[in-house]
Amino acid sequence: MKKNLMLMLVLLLPVLPVRAGKIVTDSLRSEILNTTVKYNVYLPDGFAEGSDRYPAVYLLHGLYGTYKDWSKQGGMKTVIDELIGTGEACKMVVFMPNAGHPDVHNEWNGYFNMPGWSYEDFFFQEFIPAAEAKYRCIGDKGHRAIMGLSMGGGGSTVYAQRHPDMFSSCYAMSAWLDNGENQVAARDVKDPAKDKLYIVSQSVREHSALKFIDEADEATLEKLRTVKWFIDCGDDDFLLDLSTGLHQKMRDKKVKSELRVHNGVHNWEYWHLALRDALPFASRNFN
Repeated sequence: MKKNLMLMLVLLLPVLPVRAGKIVTDSLRSEILNTTVKYNVYLPDGFAEGSDRYPAVYLLHGLYGTYKDWSKQGGMKTVIDELIGTGEACKMVVFMPNAGHPDVHNEWNGYFNMPGWSYEDFFFQEFIPAAEAKYRCIGDKGHRAIMGLSMGGGGSTVYAQRHPDMFSSCYAMSAWLDNGENQVAARDVKDPAKDKLYIVSQSVREHSALKFIDEADEATLEKLRTVKWFIDCGDDDFLLDLSTGLHQKMRDKKVKSELRVHNGVHNWEYWHLALRDALPFASRNFN
């Protein structure tokens, strides 16, 4: 009788809602790119009412994508609200900047510097300082992480390789890390000099994350060891060999990285689940 009464009381208790953050859309005028760059930013619960400063995560989209993808297709708000609610991730500000357009042949895409599109300069010289100042981020290596999918996974990896003093961790999902066999051939486009997809594919080749490890001297490798690395790819993903290849090269050079190969392909179902590992990984590695 007592057990039944206790069960009834438990069932009648109110269900407490998850303390939810919110996503806002903002923009930044870039002098380097000579355009206005839109971005989404996730703000944790209590941000507007307080004065606390937060760790920053940069969450990058893929080719054919935009700054809206992680919120609309990746369900990131639901994921991060749950992770913060359960204590698996700390409160953080998550920036999702635009670096692309669905019309990949005629509009600029990509995270690297290219003729007419110096996105890496914009990202580090304009975007990070302005965004972190506006949204009360702590603003140091120990409280900044970067992650992304596909083209954004490759961009995240190369950014952390080239700027290891800026990030505490990097989480690469199904990353486009090089562009050898997958390179867009001149015969596939009418004018390679003008086709934006051809140009961005060349930039990925020129900024190969695998080549970077091959050519890194000991001083560079020592800096890479100050970053926590996580490489995540589906077992049926067409980019799997690049992920496993990078992990092996890093292992050979004694740069520690985590490698996870789960069942899956190159799609949002995979990246939605990967995000549940990526955000706690970033959180654990904040100082």
